[in-house]
Amino acid sequence: MRDFITVGRGGSPLILSFPHTGTAIPPELETRLVSRERAILDTDWWIDRLYGPIAKQLDASIVHTVMSRSVIDVNRDPSGASLYPGQATTGLVPTETFDGEPLYRPGEEPEAAEIDVRRETWFAPYHAALDAEIARAKSRHGFAVLYDCHSIRSVIPRLFDGELPVFNLGTNEGASCAPEMQTAVADVCAASDFPSIVNGRFKGGWITRHYGRPEERVHALQMEIACRGYMDEDPVAWNEEKAEALRSVLTKALTALLVAAKTKEQS
Repeated sequence: MRDFITVGRGGSPLILSFPHTGTAIPPELETRLVSRERAILDTDWWIDRLYGPIAKQLDASIVHTVMSRSVIDVNRDPSGASLYPGQATTGLVPTETFDGEPLYRPGEEPEAAEIDVRRETWFAPYHAALDAEIARAKSRHGFAVLYDCHSIRSVIPRLFDGELPVFNLGTNEGASCAPEMQTAVADVCAASDFPSIVNGRFKGGWITRHYGRPEERVHALQMEIACRGYMDEDPVAWNEEKAEALRSVLTKALTALLVAAKTKEQS
């Protein structure tokens, strides 16, 4: 599968990362899975559709992979180390769903050598694309703002209690971006009609933690959105009315983020 990564270059310092919207699975791998339906269950549905108009309005860059997270998760530590020790999660090459259901038929799970190949084939190119866009933004503006876009089912008992807030902002406990930028996004979300939290169950994945280096003028934030905020969850379906209301808040949040970033870095 060639051309599995799309890069849309904008002129602003804002970069939107879409690591989990893809549903592509190589045919030779799909035959080893319990089912395709189960393998794409934890996709971040329509995140590219939700953020696309915002990226255009704000002249943001986009980095997007069509490869399913069940093939390899580009938002996990490439070493395989857990981002949330002691808590349920999925790994670099997931072998189960968020609900704990197996992805592979018995005896078909990938071994270490195969994981190495997937890391080189699907993981490394995504991060090369992110690296390139960050470098380009820094060269042009002196700084870069990476905003990692995610969504998740509102209720997953294995991962968290009860119903997840709609907006879940993660900044690795404030370490991945300047405090002014966290505040800018958090304040817009808190003032909306949607419940929100900062550094709750989701504090930012490997992308946020790896690239967020405020001291080097690279700021990273993760937004995990509960799917009910912009779509119907059961059955899965895009809901334009819901999406437009949520998109309005996201546009305000990202506009405020850019203002805060420019004020911080250009003062």
